[in-house]
Amino acid sequence: MSPIQRWSIFGGVIALLVLIAFLKPILMPFMLGGLLAYLCDPWVDRLQSRWIKRSVAAVLVMAVILGVLTLIVLILLPILQRQVILFINTIPRILEWINTQLLPWLMIHTGVEDLTSVDSNAIKDALMGHWQEAGGWLTSILSTVSNSGLTVLLVLTNILLTPVVMFYLLRDWNVLLERIEQLLPRHLTRVVTGLTKQCDEVLGAFIRGQLVVMLCLGSVYAIGLWLVGVNMSIFIGLMAGLLSIVPYMGFAVGILVAVLVALVQFHALMPVLLVVLVFVIGQFLESMFLTPLLVGDRIGLHPVAVIFSVLAGGQLFGFLGVLLALPVAAVIMVLLRYLHQRYVGSQLYNRA
Repeated sequence: MSPIQRWSIFGGVIALLVLIAFLKPILMPFMLGGLLAYLCDPWVDRLQSRWIKRSVAAVLVMAVILGVLTLIVLILLPILQRQVILFINTIPRILEWINTQLLPWLMIHTGVEDLTSVDSNAIKDALMGHWQEAGGWLTSILSTVSNSGLTVLLVLTNILLTPVVMFYLLRDWNVLLERIEQLLPRHLTRVVTGLTKQCDEVLGAFIRGQLVVMLCLGSVYAIGLWLVGVNMSIFIGLMAGLLSIVPYMGFAVGILVAVLVALVQFHALMPVLLVVLVFVIGQFLESMFLTPLLVGDRIGLHPVAVIFSVLAGGQLFGFLGVLLALPVAAVIMVLLRYLHQRYVGSQLYNRA
């Protein structure tokens, strides 16, 4: 590849990033629709292999997904709302337990006498103030939305546009891939096709596998905490499952919150030990069975790289960046492996 070609590719990437930054407000339905189409394409391919028209297969897959999501929202949303409110109301009790139980115990067993107590009233007032500010901010937004027909139209357009984009991409997925391949320079077709297949393997292993891992972990944590009798089992389990996208974060945050809630709720040691056992079982299942079977070791992203990718994506592009951070990082990892192989096999590396 000549220097002009390299600089052209570099300039194209920079231009693409700048374009994404400018078009960020309207990209969400297209990115989300494309991601859903990518995830659902294997199911549509299977239906198509059974002599079902691709358009019909796409509609069937989308109908099943919409039905499942609607059912989950109708069932879980009221429960989650009650448990979130219960958790907020439990925070002052947790802070009181820290002042009256934890800090005195630490001062006795560590010999430190100047541990600062947690001012539960100040924290409670601060939380209530933030909640009031958030409520006022939300009220202002809702008022603006209700008074602006253009804003309502834009929101509804984004909501309706996502399934439309998803349908057309699902219907024409294979055709689009063939056309893109036809546009590639012939001397680069083999290399680009090979890298694309590797990226697809990595993305498929990560996105589909990690989503299943998160769902399984959230279910294990929620069911286990429910059997122990924790009032906020579904909320804590769902939170820990979602945070497990970052290695060990779901386990650490989930067990901390669950232990504090169990201490305040039961005032006994045995339920706390059972809560710890639930998270130990979940972590064992994840490390020994779920991640090796569903995700595997083909991604190769270091935990620090995962954390940095999520934070950097959120800082640069908001929620859209968080959504796409790890897939983009996985693709970059594939490209870096390819460049490493080229470098190791080059004369620059092997020069005596």
